[in-house]
Amino acid sequence: MAYAVRPMAMADIPQVTEIEREAFLTTFPSTSYERELRNSALSAYWVVWTTEAPAPPPRDSSLLSRLGDGLRRWLGEEPPPPTSELLVGYVGVWFLGDEAHITSIAVREPYRRRGLGQLLLATTIDAALQRSCRVVTLEARVSNEGAIALYERYGLHRMGVRRGYYTDNREDAVVMSTDPLSSDAFQVYFQGLKAVLRERLNGVSAEPRER
Repeated sequence: MAYAVRPMAMADIPQVTEIEREAFLTTFPSTSYERELRNSALSAYWVVWTTEAPAPPPRDSSLLSRLGDGLRRWLGEEPPPPTSELLVGYVGVWFLGDEAHITSIAVREPYRRRGLGQLLLATTIDAALQRSCRVVTLEARVSNEGAIALYERYGLHRMGVRRGYYTDNREDAVVMSTDPLSSDAFQVYFQGLKAVLRERLNGVSAEPRER
């Protein structure tokens, strides 16, 4: 199956919200993606989509979604039609000074363990380099050993623990950060990872395109 990565658009919000709800059951309310996408100076999102499967049929919208669509129409704006592509993963990043902080990363359950989480991580690191960020950081649940192993593979180190960070169950979070992105050692390691990833994904590029 072929995959591609691109910047997230407003039309992607319904599917990204589905992926978020599947991956993060306790997230409520859902992320305000419209606000995040409009704040391109401080945040960025990318999606992975597959070129070999149709998008799922639209589901009944939530009350909040219907209210949002009604407000847009009242303001003279039409909500964008949903994308016709099947989105299988996404990543969100905040740019805070010289730091690119990953706020959320998720892949649909049937598409996990295919290298798509790696593709999203590589996309984020490339974007951070384009913006001259010094490091990439994130938090991960201490119990999420699979995710932590993936982040460590991409050069993020455990820097500390935030006690009771997650509000749903007061679970601790592991704080992780890369070494300086511009260092020769990190660049050699990262470019090697990207070469292996391109081969695994049949040549798909992990380099982000600007919106």
